[in-house]
Amino acid sequence: MMIKMSLPLPPKIFLPPSNSPPTHHHQAPPPLAPPRAAISIAIPETGLGRTGTLHEESTSSAFRDYQSLFMSQRTETVEPVVIKPIDGSIPVDFPSGTYYLAGPGLFEDDHGSTVHPLDGHGYLRAFHIDGSKRKATFTAKYVKTEAKQEEHDPVTDTWRFTHRGPFSVLKGGKRFGNTKVMKNVANTSVLKWAGRLLCLWEGGEPYEIESGSLDTVGRFNVAINGCDDDSDRDVAGHDIWDTAAGLLKPILQGVFKMPPKRFLSHYKIDDRRNRLLTVTCNAEDMLLPRSNFTFCEYDSEFKLIQTREFKIDDHMMIHDWAVTDTHYILFANRVKLNPIALTLNPSNESSPIYLLPRFSEKSMGGRDWRVPVEVSSQLWLIHSGNAYETREDNGDLKIQIQASACSYRWFDFQKMFGYDWQSSKLDPSVMNLNRGDDKLLPHLVKVSMTLDAIGNCKSCDAEPLNGWNKPSDFPVINSSWSGEKNKYMYCASSSGTRRELPHFPFDMVVKFDLDSNTVRTWSTGARRFVGEPMFVPKSSSEGEEDDGYIIVVEYAVSVERCFLVILDAKKIGESDAVVTRLAVPRNLTFPMGFHAKIFSVQTGVDWEKENSRWNTKNTVLSNEVQTQLVNAHNATNTTD
Repeated sequence: MMIKMSLPLPPKIFLPPSNSPPTHHHQAPPPLAPPRAAISIAIPETGLGRTGTLHEESTSSAFRDYQSLFMSQRTETVEPVVIKPIDGSIPVDFPSGTYYLAGPGLFEDDHGSTVHPLDGHGYLRAFHIDGSKRKATFTAKYVKTEAKQEEHDPVTDTWRFTHRGPFSVLKGGKRFGNTKVMKNVANTSVLKWAGRLLCLWEGGEPYEIESGSLDTVGRFNVAINGCDDDSDRDVAGHDIWDTAAGLLKPILQGVFKMPPKRFLSHYKIDDRRNRLLTVTCNAEDMLLPRSNFTFCEYDSEFKLIQTREFKIDDHMMIHDWAVTDTHYILFANRVKLNPIALTLNPSNESSPIYLLPRFSEKSMGGRDWRVPVEVSSQLWLIHSGNAYETREDNGDLKIQIQASACSYRWFDFQKMFGYDWQSSKLDPSVMNLNRGDDKLLPHLVKVSMTLDAIGNCKSCDAEPLNGWNKPSDFPVINSSWSGEKNKYMYCASSSGTRRELPHFPFDMVVKFDLDSNTVRTWSTGARRFVGEPMFVPKSSSEGEEDDGYIIVVEYAVSVERCFLVILDAKKIGESDAVVTRLAVPRNLTFPMGFHAKIFSVQTGVDWEKENSRWNTKNTVLSNEVQTQLVNAHNATNTTD
C-alpha cells in the first residue's frame, strides 16, 4: 500500500450557520487555503486495508457535522455567481458545459415541522464551466413544483408544510387524514434530452427547467403511448388483481391526487442508438401483489419510438435498473403492505432478477421472461453502474451487472438518513452500524450470470466488486462504455477513518480497475465529505477509457463551505490527483445533493480520431446525429 498525506489540521469546533435572513447579493468568496490531510492511495489486489489514520472525535462533534449536511438553504441566486479556484485551475481541455446537481434544499418549515430528506423540496444547482476561458459560475434555484408554490409564501418568504410526503410525518404526528401524500418535489435526478432540461422525482411527472436561468417552465408530460411502431404488451389476461386495480385507481388518482403512472427517476442512455430509455410503473402497484412496468425508448427529438409493457407477479419497489443491448434488467426489490406502510419482504434468501426482452422474445432463446434468474445473495439493489452482455462461440449468453446493493436487514424507507420526525434531528447511527454489521450497508457488487443457447440459467453469482468491502454507492463509468465491457468504474465510498461516522457520509472517491483487480482512492481531508462522482471525458481525449476527469462536490463542514472538485481520473491514487477546487460562496453553501449529471458541448474535436473511436466500437451514427456533432464543432465558442 502506498499512502501520501500531509499532517492533519488541529481539531476545530463546528458551529452551525446562524439563522440570519437570506440575502440575494453575492460577492466573490475570499481566498481560502486548500484543505490539508487529503489522501490519495493506490491499493493493490483487493484494497481491504484501512485507508488512513483513525480520527479521534467527540460524539457531539460528529453529530453536528452530520446535521450540517442537511441544513436548509433558502437562498436562490438572482444571476450566475462567479466561482474561483482556491486550488489549481480549470484545465484547458475540460469540455465546456454545465454540471447539474439535483437534491433537496429545505428540511424544516417555519411552523415546527421537519421532513425526510427524500421529501425535501428540489433545489437545483448548476455549475457552468467554460473550459476554453477557464472560468466557472454557479446558479441555484428551487424547482417551482405545485407543492412548493402551495407551501412557500413569496411575500413573507416563509414556509408551511402541508404535504407530508411519502416518508415524512408533520408536526403533531398525524399519519392519517392528510391525503397530500404524493408530494412531487422534483429533487432526485436531472436529465437533458432534445434540448429540454428536466428535474425528476420517483413518483410523478418531471418538471421542465430553463437551462440558463433555472426558472421552472412547468410539468413536462412525457409521452408513454402513441409511438408509430407497434407497441408490445407482454402481459397476461384479466385477473382478480386487475379488478382490484380498477377499484383503486379512482381513489388513488382522485382522492390522493396520484398520477396514473409513477415515472422513475433513473433513466438510461443508449449511445449507440442515440436513444433515451425510461420506465414507469402503475400507481396502484404499491398496494397490490404484482407489478406493471412500461419501458419507453425515445429518439434524439424526444419522439417515442418503442414501448414495451410487462406484468410481473411480484410485489416490487424499483429505484434503479439496468439495460443491455437486448434486455431490460430488474432486480426484484420485494416489498409487502402492512397496515401503516410499505415494508421490505425478506422472505426469500435469494434475489430474483428479471431479464425482460428489449426488442423481441426471440432474443431470449425460448426463455420465459416471467421466470426470474435467482442469485443466492439477498440483495436490495440501489444503483446500477453498468451492465453488458456477450455471446460466446458455444451460444452461451454472459451478462454482467455492476451495481450498489444493500441487505434487506438494513434498508428502511422511513429511517433512511436517520430521519426521526419527533426529534427533528437525523440519527447518524442508522447509516453507521457497528463493526460486523457494516456488511449490511450499501456496497458495490458484481453480478455475473450465464445462460445457455435456449435461455436456461447455468450460473448466477454475486461478489464484491474487486473485493472492495467498504460501504459505497453511486457507481459511475465513462458513459461512452455504457452497455459494453468496461475496464474502469468509480464510486463514492467511506475511508472508515472517522470513529463516530465510519461509514457515512462518504469521504472518498474510488477508482476500480476491473482488469487488474486493483483499487485506487482519493480521500478528502478531515471533516469533509463527497457526493456522487461523475466522469467527464477530456475534450482532447485519445479514446482511452479513463482519459478524463472526475467531478464531485465536496462538503467541507469544517469550514462551512461547498467546493466543486475536479480530479484527474488517471491520477487517482497519486498525490497530485486534484486538478482544481472551486469555492461556492459561503452564503450559498448547500445541503447534500442526490444525483448529478454533466452535459457538455465539445469544440475543436479531432474528427479523424473521433470517427476512428466510434468505428472501433462498431457505432453507426445517424445523419441527424452527425449534423448535431458538426454544428457543435462549428460553434467553436458555444457553451451549454
